Amino acid sequence: MTPHERHVADVTRLLRSCAYRHDLHRLFSDCMEASAISISNSMDLRHREAREKRYLEIVGQYERDIVELFAQVLAGIVMALEADPVDALGTVYNNLELSSADKGQFFTPWHVCQFMAEASLGDPKLIQDMMARKGFLRTIEPACGAGGMIIAVAQTMRAQGINYQRHLHVTAVDIDARVAHMAYIQFSLLHIPAVVIVGNSLSLEMRDHWYTPAHIMGGWSAKLARCEPEPTGASGPIEHHPAPTTMLALPSTSERLEQRDLPRQLSLF
Repeated sequence: MTPHERHVADVTRLLRSCAYRHDLHRLFSDCMEASAISISNSMDLRHREAREKRYLEIVGQYERDIVELFAQVLAGIVMALEADPVDALGTVYNNLELSSADKGQFFTPWHVCQFMAEASLGDPKLIQDMMARKGFLRTIEPACGAGGMIIAVAQTMRAQGINYQRHLHVTAVDIDARVAHMAYIQFSLLHIPAVVIVGNSLSLEMRDHWYTPAHIMGGWSAKLARCEPEPTGASGPIEHHPAPTTMLALPSTSERLEQRDLPRQLSLF
């Protein structure tokens, strides 16, 4: 068993140890939301007050040892990603058998994510040319799950000698708040600049926005606001040929307006 697999197994065991006292679906959801809030509140001043209130509501429902277990779970995920930066929470989620086929939840295996990421990015020279013109790449994932596909894109860029922490920005959407929190946690720990949206990519209903520390620290609100929208549909120019679940694009006007309202005092630029 690799160190990554051992840490994932430890996290799975910790959560299962509480199943006799609490519903595992709810426990896992609350653990993910509380962990996401603890990360968000370290940087995102705009949402801090409301999320702190929500955090207190969550932990107020559990015994002290369960709240301490939440911290142990997050620590385990940190160590798993440090050992090997792959989709750790997606594996935990599947190990706990929490995914729902009835809801259309099917987590892509990691080796498939890697293959699709390599196919999406294609020729490294093409990526370098795009970066020379734009300065960075945009990746949009309309059904992100735990973020495995995005993590694979980041690691593929890293393997190509590209610093994804400086040259990649992600917009990830999922209708399920629980898996959106999972993606946010992993993106944050891997320092991927991203906004994770809880919403419906088909109806365009957006309920919540989660900005990773890398997004705020890197001044990505200002960077994206400076971008001019370009047509990216079938009738417009196509800059890249991505895999089915991920596409490179420029930000929409509505998204730039949302990002313009972010606090700027934590920006490094």
